[in-house]
Amino acid sequence: MAEGRYANIIIDISHEKVDRPFQYKIPASLAGILEPGSSVMIPFGQGNRLRRGYVIEITDRAEFPPEKMKEISHMMEGDVSVEADAIKLASWMKHTYGSTMIAALKTVLPVKQEMKPVQKKKIVRLMTKEEVLCILSESIRKHQSAKARLLTELAGEPYLPYELVTKKLNVSAATLKSLETQGVLSIERENYYRNPVKVEASPEERKQLSGEQSEIVNRVLADYRNGIRKTYLIHGITGSGKTEVYLSLIEGVIAAGRQCIVLIPEIALTYQTLLRFYKRFGDRVSVMNSTLSKGEKYDQCERARRGEIDVIIGPRSALFVPFQNLGLIVMDEEHEGSYKSESMPRYHARETAQFLANLKGASLVLGSATPSLEAYSRAKSGEYQLFTLSRRLTGGTLPSVDTIDLREELKSGNRSIFSRRLQELMEERLQKKEQIMLFLNRRGYAGFVSCRSCGYVMKCPHCDVSLSQHLHGKMVCHYCGYETVQPAKCPVCSSPYILGFKAGTQQIEEQIHKRFPDARVLRMDADTTRKKNDYEEILSAFSEGKADILVGTQMIVKGHDFPNVTLMGVLAADLSLNDHDYRSGERTFQLLTQAAGRAGRGTKPGEVVIQTYRPDHYSIVRAATQDYEAFYEEEMLYRELAGYPPASHMLAILVSSENEQAGESLCVRIGNLLKAGTDPENREKMQIIGPAKASVGRINDIYRFVIYCKHKDYNKLVECKDKVESFLNQTEIRGQNVQFDFDPIDSF
Repeated sequence: MAEGRYANIIIDISHEKVDRPFQYKIPASLAGILEPGSSVMIPFGQGNRLRRGYVIEITDRAEFPPEKMKEISHMMEGDVSVEADAIKLASWMKHTYGSTMIAALKTVLPVKQEMKPVQKKKIVRLMTKEEVLCILSESIRKHQSAKARLLTELAGEPYLPYELVTKKLNVSAATLKSLETQGVLSIERENYYRNPVKVEASPEERKQLSGEQSEIVNRVLADYRNGIRKTYLIHGITGSGKTEVYLSLIEGVIAAGRQCIVLIPEIALTYQTLLRFYKRFGDRVSVMNSTLSKGEKYDQCERARRGEIDVIIGPRSALFVPFQNLGLIVMDEEHEGSYKSESMPRYHARETAQFLANLKGASLVLGSATPSLEAYSRAKSGEYQLFTLSRRLTGGTLPSVDTIDLREELKSGNRSIFSRRLQELMEERLQKKEQIMLFLNRRGYAGFVSCRSCGYVMKCPHCDVSLSQHLHGKMVCHYCGYETVQPAKCPVCSSPYILGFKAGTQQIEEQIHKRFPDARVLRMDADTTRKKNDYEEILSAFSEGKADILVGTQMIVKGHDFPNVTLMGVLAADLSLNDHDYRSGERTFQLLTQAAGRAGRGTKPGEVVIQTYRPDHYSIVRAATQDYEAFYEEEMLYRELAGYPPASHMLAILVSSENEQAGESLCVRIGNLLKAGTDPENREKMQIIGPAKASVGRINDIYRFVIYCKHKDYNKLVECKDKVESFLNQTEIRGQNVQFDFDPIDSF
């Protein structure tokens, strides 16, 4: 329970009103009992009418003179409302990740801005057919043609859709009103919820679960029936049937009268995932994502609150849909970086889902072919229960993989984007009428400079990061500011082929048309998926065989299932190794493993071609053999040596300032505060790096500085965050901003 003399309370719990809390005194009888989320009755307004409110914060800081402050009347016992849980979740996020309570509340509260309801209207005949025919002949005699058209239809049908009458029959509202006054008809109105799901699918035949799948479903549901709630990690190779396991688990939880959230990393995945779920659960399934209109979002929240849907599917924001009886959260592709919020509070959906599951008495199931090191290390330590799916459901094996050294291709005179081996296999697949996917690993390409002959990447002499290519032949380190001029020849092998990487999906599409003029090509990237339904249209067209080759960036390698794809080409596989942070090896392994998993998912065997300048890098070697365990052991060794998550925890404190000197000064003060405030016992265990300029030191004329703190105990970093927040509350700062990021996914 939180300690403090005053409580900040919101009266109307809606997204729009949370930044107007009211402060009340806590009576002695409730001291130490109230906590964020507590429901209380408070005297409100001039008449002191008792109104219900929710405590969002308990504090010792009075916002105005205490003698003028009203006192809480009493606490509402046994309140387990969705709103109370949302406030508890927001309070936990504020404490765990650092932000204002208002920002945390606006993250977790569904949009409650009252949207105008959508109405279905119909015309209902009140008279007998004979009576209508009498009035019809009168209307014809008086040349009332609109009235006659409507009465002709009403004589044959007792009900007519309103839109048919007003649009097709061209009958005005005045004519309808006149007939309503006469008692001929009535207009019935019925509110209905907007449904963003536009899927036509007949129920599919239930698939027989494999032995491995049945084992997982039986054990998780047995735990559920026995009141045991855990976090489970399903490590299943690509094509091993994780989705079928999710469907069976959800079915069991729905049968127990509870609701389910299915988190997916990208909007691009929604269509195929939704199709599978819709075939199983029909219109008791809905979606929540950023492409929905405000009205659609509002309606899905209302449908969830009323228990009219059982399953909601969407990215991390779907976690906050207000289910009354949440029983299961499924988090597919849990390793994905998009599960981490980029704005305050910088929460991770995995830990947030775990807290929410505990709050609601629900189970949490995580799934991935390439689990994050965080999740896998927790499974190894016993915090999560680990399950493994090691066989492909089609009975087929994982695709065979060729790793092509692009340095050798150049030596032999091939300057094409496609290696000779990839070109041969593409030709073969096109002749066989099988499909091809080409994945451009653009991540980390941001202007780095490399030698096409030997693969050497220009790096900063003071930092272990690649230099970024800038205008006018300059190369810059975004960590320490080191600058140099781009050389005309490679410093290692003297080759003139030292260039910045510039390939994009459009150039690849053009090259395909030159090399294979008859091939039908679809491209999927940020440019081709700007409109609401672009993802679905491209994926559907490819699924239906309307194209031979699908070219794309990361969005094409995640979770899609195309049985006729037998070849996956990975272009520039090592680009993501040039990311400026410690997760680059893990990201590369995950991307390549996911990409390789798209081939050979049907009955036909698949092949994968990985093109790289660094064929010996352990993340590329392990991805080619799909050996997650070996990759995990090697990567964890590196993390332990460097003290990076999950071996240790890390807190990044970012100071942004309009004034460079003021920002640097504030960052230095925070650094000194943390170094001085660390008790002797923890001083050796706590590592504080910085203050220093952020990797991108200035964005839109805002200067950025960063401090990194590392410690094995997450709570010690939370104490650091609390100390900085307390210091900021007592310090007047203008034109500056401080943000916290725990176990950052991307470096600042």
